[in-house]
Amino acid sequence: MKLELTYGTTNIAFNVIFKKRKTMEIAVEPPNSITVTAPIGTTKEEILKKVQNKGSWIIQKIYSFKHMQYRHINREFVNGESFMYLGRNYSLQIEVDSSFKKPEVKLYRGKFIVKASNKNDEDIRNAIEQWYRDKSKEVIGSRVKYYQKFFIKEPTDIRIKEQKKRWGSCTSKNELLFNWRCIMAKSNALDYIVVHEMCHMYHKDHSKEFWELVASVLPDFEPRKEWLRNYGVRMDL
Repeated sequence: MKLELTYGTTNIAFNVIFKKRKTMEIAVEPPNSITVTAPIGTTKEEILKKVQNKGSWIIQKIYSFKHMQYRHINREFVNGESFMYLGRNYSLQIEVDSSFKKPEVKLYRGKFIVKASNKNDEDIRNAIEQWYRDKSKEVIGSRVKYYQKFFIKEPTDIRIKEQKKRWGSCTSKNELLFNWRCIMAKSNALDYIVVHEMCHMYHKDHSKEFWELVASVLPDFEPRKEWLRNYGVRMDL
């Protein structure tokens, strides 16, 4: 459902998603996407009131994204192009070899090296994405295992998925789902994503209790979260 209202001289248009939850949540994503997740049965009037009350914060968030000079990354998949892995940038090096049936990717001596039979952009992109997915499964799995000592509950499953608008999620059955792009984040920001979702095993919302649990595991979670706000827009293919 789409709604809008006027806050001062600014028109705020947003999408509404209804879910089985206790609290209402407002998410602002670059460059100007606003989503309200509300409990099933919430009235239109209640949603508008919530957004009206948060109007100043919403406008500040959108302004901050403009200040970041957000732009969609248009990849060309050419030699020298930069790709992120664990917060560092690595240049792409494509080596054409007709003996390869499908592209192979490896990180070697500070470069993303792709060996392929030709320079087909789609094939190279798919190969790099699969490399990211494989690394995400490996690294995130090890980080969940590391932080398990802070929790009694355990995830029922850990999966890597395509998630355009979020870094991760936790289902009602405590399955942890992670965006494969997470592996582009620097290590301490990746750990924040992992701990954030593990805390959702206890609290499915972003209540005060939820953030207290996050802070008990990662007292410095705020700068980690801020890094994602500032650099998350670059984490894409």
